Amino acid sequence: MMKKKSISASKASLVFFLCQMISALDVPLDLSQPPTITQQSPKDYIVDPRENIVIQCEAKGKPPPSFSWTRNGTHFDIDKDEQVTMKPNSGTLVINIMNGGKAEAYEGVYQCTARNERGAAISNNIVIRPSRSPLWTKEKLEPNQVREGDSLVLHCRPPVGLPPPIIFWMDNAFQRLPQSERVSQGLNGDLYFSNVQPEDTREDYICYARFNHTQTIQQKQPISVKVFSMDSLNDTIAANLSDTDIYGAKPVTERPPILLTPTGTTSNKVELRGNVLLLECIAAGLPTPVIRWIKEGGELPANRTFFENFKKTLKIIDVSEADSGNYKCIARNILGSTHHVISVTVKAAPYWITAPRNLVLSPGEDGTLICRANGNPKPSISWLANGVPIAIAPEDPSRKVDGDTIIFSAVQERSSAVYQCNASNEYGYLLANAFVNVLAEPPRILTPANKLYQVILDSPALIDCAYFGSPKPEIEWFKGVKGSILRGNEYVFHDNGTLEIPVAQKDSTGTYTCVARNELGKIQNEVQLEVKDPTMIIKQPEYKVIQRYGHVSFECIIKHDSTLIPTVIWLKDNDELPDDERFLVGKDNLTIMNVTDKDDGTYTCIVNTTLDSVSASAVLTVVAAPPTPAIIYARPNPPFDLELTGQLERSIELSWIPGDENNSPITSFVIEYEDGLHEPGVWHYQTEVPGSQTTVQLKLSPYVNYSFRVIAVNEIGRSQPSEPSEQYLTKSANPDENPSNVQGIGSEPDNLVITWESLKGFQSNGPGLQYKVSWRQKDVDDEWTSVVVANVSKYIVSGTPTFVPYEIKVQALNDLGYAPEPSEVIGHSGEDLPMVAPGNVQVHVINSTLAKVHWDPVPLKSVRGHLQGYKVYYWKVQSLSRRSKRHIEKKILTFRGNKTFGMLPGLEPYSSYKLNVRVVNGKGEGPASPDKVFKTPEGVPSSPSFLKITNPTLDSLTLEWGSPTHPNGVLISYILKFQPINNTHELGPLVEIRIPANESSLILKNLNYSTRYKFYFNAQTSVGSGSQITEEAVTIMDEAMASRQVDIATQGWFIGLMCAVALLILILLIVCFIRRNKGGKYPVKEKEDAHADPEIQPMKEDDGTFGEYRSLESDAEDHKPLKKGSRTPSDRTVKKEDSDDSLVDYGEGVNGQFNEDGSFIGQYSGKKEKEPAEGNESSEAPSPVNAMNSFV
Repeated sequence: MMKKKSISASKASLVFFLCQMISALDVPLDLSQPPTITQQSPKDYIVDPRENIVIQCEAKGKPPPSFSWTRNGTHFDIDKDEQVTMKPNSGTLVINIMNGGKAEAYEGVYQCTARNERGAAISNNIVIRPSRSPLWTKEKLEPNQVREGDSLVLHCRPPVGLPPPIIFWMDNAFQRLPQSERVSQGLNGDLYFSNVQPEDTREDYICYARFNHTQTIQQKQPISVKVFSMDSLNDTIAANLSDTDIYGAKPVTERPPILLTPTGTTSNKVELRGNVLLLECIAAGLPTPVIRWIKEGGELPANRTFFENFKKTLKIIDVSEADSGNYKCIARNILGSTHHVISVTVKAAPYWITAPRNLVLSPGEDGTLICRANGNPKPSISWLANGVPIAIAPEDPSRKVDGDTIIFSAVQERSSAVYQCNASNEYGYLLANAFVNVLAEPPRILTPANKLYQVILDSPALIDCAYFGSPKPEIEWFKGVKGSILRGNEYVFHDNGTLEIPVAQKDSTGTYTCVARNELGKIQNEVQLEVKDPTMIIKQPEYKVIQRYGHVSFECIIKHDSTLIPTVIWLKDNDELPDDERFLVGKDNLTIMNVTDKDDGTYTCIVNTTLDSVSASAVLTVVAAPPTPAIIYARPNPPFDLELTGQLERSIELSWIPGDENNSPITSFVIEYEDGLHEPGVWHYQTEVPGSQTTVQLKLSPYVNYSFRVIAVNEIGRSQPSEPSEQYLTKSANPDENPSNVQGIGSEPDNLVITWESLKGFQSNGPGLQYKVSWRQKDVDDEWTSVVVANVSKYIVSGTPTFVPYEIKVQALNDLGYAPEPSEVIGHSGEDLPMVAPGNVQVHVINSTLAKVHWDPVPLKSVRGHLQGYKVYYWKVQSLSRRSKRHIEKKILTFRGNKTFGMLPGLEPYSSYKLNVRVVNGKGEGPASPDKVFKTPEGVPSSPSFLKITNPTLDSLTLEWGSPTHPNGVLISYILKFQPINNTHELGPLVEIRIPANESSLILKNLNYSTRYKFYFNAQTSVGSGSQITEEAVTIMDEAMASRQVDIATQGWFIGLMCAVALLILILLIVCFIRRNKGGKYPVKEKEDAHADPEIQPMKEDDGTFGEYRSLESDAEDHKPLKKGSRTPSDRTVKKEDSDDSLVDYGEGVNGQFNEDGSFIGQYSGKKEKEPAEGNESSEAPSPVNAMNSFV
């Protein structure tokens, strides 16, 4: 197992030279030239407001250019602002922020101009904006109480920063919150739960926003989530709610998927060309839905498509206009699926097709500047001259503007200038400077004289001749001092003067002369080329198997050019050799002493020179030394001495001698044959005989040049094949068989295509294989029509009637005669579309969602093909209840065979429908029957869309509802039923109220206070009542009674009575204990009472705080996080000990470092600082900066 590869340095040089070739020739800096911008700040420049602002603008030119700036379109006088300086010999501005300047004061649009006597170049518009990392808006976060299995979204809503922050969720210990297919973070930073589980209960869901520019991290207040499992929910309710509030919780039910984001069924997204397209779908459901993405009418782009966030995010990089289209996400679980279609439109900011390039002309020459850009929408092109719109620039008679091209004719020295091309659309702009420099200069060669080029034999050689002159010089190459000019296909001459020899040979070595000439002069330069022998590894390392603790050596003997100095490097598994004295590197080898198991691996020898590199690898396998020699079981050796005897026309006898069994008996022999006449080199299975047999009688076919070989088989495996036997050519004969799978199917209405499976080569039985194809129309007294065709598999009969049966047969023949008479098959000529529509279409409406349609069959002659069935097209015209039309979506039902009726399921009640029927054959559909109109009767409505109970008082509740999504008819009323529920879950008397259909709310009065009611609500049509929606609500407790219930627990006489009872019980227990255990044990109850846990608080039995039914007093309190280890009283209130501005409001248990503005200090290194211990908390908490380093 070894490999070898070689890399030539000349190939790297080829890439470098070809890149140089496409760039314009640079004007030497000692010659006059207009300015060229060489460096500038980005168009959108976001700066750190705490550091100095540096706006770059560098340019070259002759004479050296001077610089000026504009800000927001007007001249920026830097001399009048002591905070702004310009670097010497540069246009770069430095705005001093660290010594009192404010970054916000320098926000704006800046543009640099570099100017000399030959023109002016301008930079892009550089938009300066200081980064911002605002604090989180202080907000009161209510605990999230969720039923197990429900969905949940925790909103992050980070402050708007510049640039936008990076969002992540962590806990109080600064550990990443685990995410999965069920729980994941959306692109907007929110945390989505497809369904909540009991393990999601925690009080420290914290959203962090990291602002990179200012290196700060902001933290949202912790969010609390409490998940109620169904087993504990009833116990919790019974323990915390009053008797009248107890009710039964519904069990966890599986639910089909619904999309949490995006909402609705469709949405739109616009992305720019070259950007990254991110599409997101997050679904709720139980079990957790799985997301799948497709592109409607196309495929997702290969190699640019990635799935992130557990396939909830589709990411396509480097998007182009071809990526526009509809992308569908499908969320699916075992209960169903839902989908959302995102219509993506890819627009494009301008991008170059041909950017203008610098133009060097001599006086009197012509030239053009071309500026072509594309985008979506198409960008507009505008020209400037020396930074001024060309329409108001000084006139130049040699210049003519023609759209995206400027044409220059007979230029003069005063025509030198810098032109700017601006291509812009609503998504951005491109700005390019290109100068026109009018010079008269004799040629000069910029490549150093006598430069030495070295290449490897058979590699490309690139010899440089960089030049300049105006007019542009012509370049010629010569080999030798007095050689002839180089021409021909063995050389490539590049526009930048480079000479390329595609395959350098030894005779390519020598002196090459480059000559540059124009009308002002001539110059030449000589360079040297040397062609070196390639480096080769003539003795490569070989695969080695070595026993543990043995010695092993890999050889690497090389041959190289005598003028090159090679270096040899050894690697193990593509890494450096271990620093171990057991590894000995010699001149031509690597030796490993005392081999261990960890030395197992791939060893590579790499030989480098200044021009090329070669390598070879081998694998070392380390094995344990066997304790005793073992019997080696192996595959058998191949049979030998094959002999053919008893040659007959259709049989022959083959015999052989078995090879060594290798300690495993031979179980069988496999005989294979080769047909050297028809398929040379391809071996076919012939037969298999038992391992005890060494001769076999073989059946043969005519006209085959046979060779045989034998393979021995034992329990270990198959041997190598034996050497082939001598060849035996059987005599020719008539074909024994005819083609199989004969078929007749028309491809057009007026033809019959006859096909068959051709005979294989050895089935031909002789040379000149052909086929006799015969056909005649069935049930017509016609003679057979026949044609003999070559060795093909298809024949087309033209001019046939449409869809009539034919008798067909195909017979094989060769030079010796025909095969036996073939059997006949029945085929049909081509089908055509049916001519007649089904008649007498009748519709019988069975109920509001089902109808039955009947039709008369069409005559079989009019079908003009194989009758496949009938198709019923039906569609909803309008809903009779809403009287509103919508997009018509036709549905199709197919009924196979000659069926004349069918059922139409899934109809919508109280709607108007149309249908028609068409007959179908193998060619397609026939004409449609006239549209038949039918209407479905009314049905029962769906449940009201919602039922909301608000404004509870002592004796009244307000009910609000939405009309059914599917009324399925004319609503005549709503039915409201309700009954009270007592503390034993027993239902009281049921009250029924009928409400007019045009109402949407109702106030129920004269109810009992502090009582739970259960409501049943449904809608009615004339057909009956629809499905009902249920809801429960509680009237408010009487305040006076609640006050009396609470006050009794605080009366002194009550407390004294309870203490007396407790003391009496304690004395009785002590007496009993002493009597049972005589001898001196002292009671310790008094000590325990004296040191009772101060944090254990009595729970108020009458406190009904639970879920959405917590008391109004509880809502009025300022809920703040408790210290670590403390308990929350049952009334869920916390004493206000700290001011409203305490940092505790920004996160529970956070002992991190903060700036004065309340944000984290975001440096990515820091040290832990010990803080004074507070209460029972740890005296040292992890620094948020250190914690973030592990994750951010």
